[in-house]
Amino acid sequence: MASIMERADENLLPAVYKEVSDAFNAGPTELGYLTFIRNFVQALASPIAGILVLHYDRPTILSMGTLFWALSTAAVGVSQEFRQVAFWRAINGVGLAIVIPALQSFIADSYLDGVRGRGFGLLNLVGSIGGIGGGVVATVMAGHDYWGITGWRCAFIMMALLSLLIGFLVFLFVVDPRNLASGHVENAERMDFIEKSIPVSPSTWEDSWMAMKSVMKVHTFRIVVLQGIVGSLPWTAMVFFTMWFELIGFNHKSSAALLSLFAVGCALGNLLGGVIADRISHLYPDSGRVMCAQFSAFMGIPFSWFLLTIIPQSQSSFFIFAVTLLLMGLTISWCATCANNPIFAEVVPPKHRTMIYAFDRAFEGSFSAFAAPAVGMLSEKLYGYNPKSVKLGSGSVQEAFALSRGLFAMMAVPFGLCCLFYTPLHLTFKRDRECVKLATLKEQDLELT
Repeated sequence: MASIMERADENLLPAVYKEVSDAFNAGPTELGYLTFIRNFVQALASPIAGILVLHYDRPTILSMGTLFWALSTAAVGVSQEFRQVAFWRAINGVGLAIVIPALQSFIADSYLDGVRGRGFGLLNLVGSIGGIGGGVVATVMAGHDYWGITGWRCAFIMMALLSLLIGFLVFLFVVDPRNLASGHVENAERMDFIEKSIPVSPSTWEDSWMAMKSVMKVHTFRIVVLQGIVGSLPWTAMVFFTMWFELIGFNHKSSAALLSLFAVGCALGNLLGGVIADRISHLYPDSGRVMCAQFSAFMGIPFSWFLLTIIPQSQSSFFIFAVTLLLMGLTISWCATCANNPIFAEVVPPKHRTMIYAFDRAFEGSFSAFAAPAVGMLSEKLYGYNPKSVKLGSGSVQEAFALSRGLFAMMAVPFGLCCLFYTPLHLTFKRDRECVKLATLKEQDLELT
């Protein structure tokens, strides 16, 4: 449920870009900055999750992060100036920075190596339900007023209230897998676990710094981060899809339907990629997951080309848009579940898993955050997008064309580079995984003696 609400919150603002653009007289560049601010702050704050998990149980951390993003989401809904929206989007990034790495390490600890891809696939599948719901609800509500309040503002306030409820439930009922391993399952015993889990050290920050250095030394981590820096760019750029479809002339419901099909494809693709990679990794343990990731990244190139440059940009192309988006989502969404997240869990000790997921988000998010404003600048400066010529309720062929070209530039090339940058993992993954296994065996021997 926390994953569902996290994805729903992420999709809220992109789903109502057109309405926010009209409310604050903002063009694609300014709207891109809103996504940039949230993603960049999220990236910078992600290591906080790794530090917190060293000393507190994850349900408490998840609840804390949920509180941050819920309050900031409500604040965006009542903001009256663009700079207020920007500020609260930054606070929203802090909440997501705390939640996402903790969720990922939670799943990594809950599944064994051979089926971990399926575990992450299920997490993304469930989370995608929230993404679909958040995007569809916000897009549909944006076309109406409720009790004299603009629909997009009501969507933000409603999502904030639901997030607060989920955060409260997480704190009350979720049990950390580490607690189960130690036999601590009651809430009263959770605090005892937290106290015992704090390392005996002169400095909490010293322990955190040692964990950070351990993660940064892993070659596999560096390579995955390198591909992720460019591989995240297309996904950040896709926040403009809803606006693009509305500029073509599709109404709110049609745009929501198209984005829902893409989200369904991505949700199924996440699970499919994880399951396929689990099976292939049994046959090729050192390179199976990497091959699956390279296939998925490569498929982003032809699909981006066909979607953004070949399909006629008119309302009569609804069916071909729908089929393309569904198949595109089904094939380009594997990387995180088939390779990145399962590989991270195998190349560091369990106690450092949250830290490696946190640093992955820090590096990838900080660079990918530039994609959204880059799409806006390319569309406006290079292809002639004019925000003043766009009116709510009607499309704009010229502006839709300009935005599609900006999107294509920020999708096809990064997908190709992402596929290329995965290649060194064929050499480093096996070595790093064996090092962790050896270190774990030595640690177990020391504990026995």
